[in-house]
Amino acid sequence: MAHPEASTMRAPEGRGRTMLLVLLFVLVAAAGLSYVKWWPYYHKALIAIANHTIGSSIITGTEAAAPDPSWSAAWNYALAYYKSVWQAAVLGIVLGSLVQVLLPSGWLLRVLGKSSFGSTALGGLAAVPGMMCTCCAAPIAVGLRKKNVSAGAALAFWLGNPLINPATLIFMTFVLSWKFTLLRLVFGLLLTFGVSYWANRLAGDKQIPKNAVDPSVPSERPEGTFAIRWLKAVGSMTLHLVPAYIIAVLALGAVRAWLFPALGEGAAEGILTLIIFAVAGALFVIPTAAEIPVIQTFLSYGIGSGSAAALLITLPAISLPSILMIRKSFSAKVVGFVFAAVVVTGLVSGVIGSLVL
Repeated sequence: MAHPEASTMRAPEGRGRTMLLVLLFVLVAAAGLSYVKWWPYYHKALIAIANHTIGSSIITGTEAAAPDPSWSAAWNYALAYYKSVWQAAVLGIVLGSLVQVLLPSGWLLRVLGKSSFGSTALGGLAAVPGMMCTCCAAPIAVGLRKKNVSAGAALAFWLGNPLINPATLIFMTFVLSWKFTLLRLVFGLLLTFGVSYWANRLAGDKQIPKNAVDPSVPSERPEGTFAIRWLKAVGSMTLHLVPAYIIAVLALGAVRAWLFPALGEGAAEGILTLIIFAVAGALFVIPTAAEIPVIQTFLSYGIGSGSAAALLITLPAISLPSILMIRKSFSAKVVGFVFAAVVVTGLVSGVIGSLVL
């Protein structure tokens, strides 16, 4: 029979090891985000403030409409897209794999494993410094689900990265207007925290046993060296996520003229246009903050403010590639609910935007 003092001594040791691993993950994430996101976005903010633009539309360039569907259209879009996101995409896979092999399961379950609003809120707040697009945040959300984090917390992290990105909100204020920023913030918060929380009801996550989240019980040490476990996690994520990601980006780049058709002046304000752009925005894939020049370009060619407001929400929130990446980590009901919620929220944003923008 183990002596009572033995368990008393192991508990502080387990807590100390947990905090060390968490701190190491935070340092790796901060270093990667500083290089890929924070420093570049500081310079982009200065450009937005000075020039009231952050570039041309990735969908149409400086033209009113996207090029006709073709292999060339697919290839050119994929090149432009991956040139913009490849560093963040690599960082997303690295962090998604480190979540699985570096962060202790017990600690993650205590912080993000419950189906309460508290865990969902923490997941959403953790997204704020990430500032990733939906596809680059997807591997981390997948990694969190592999560690049995609640559906609400993982979804809040996934949706919060693109929707409540503070850098994007700054760019938006100086390129579009404060009204767009306010609209984005309100509906972004609703999707990140509200829709994610309600998704827990559909997820049907099992109640976590009390002994799994007891802080006095040290996390079990996994088998194998860290290097082997990490390489396996990276290989698995790359094999299961990247092929669908690449194919979907090529396909969407090819048919973007169908998703965002050129419209006459009368059609630019109709309800049908609003629906088309809300659904197209939820399917299409863009880099972080690319919705801003897309909307700016569309507005300059006569698109209605309602359709612009719909794209403001649906274009960054999710995409077909990111849905394909996370689909096995959530039930079909949850994925369908999130897609429908994004489209409906985009439509509501469009209706309000047509009145106030």
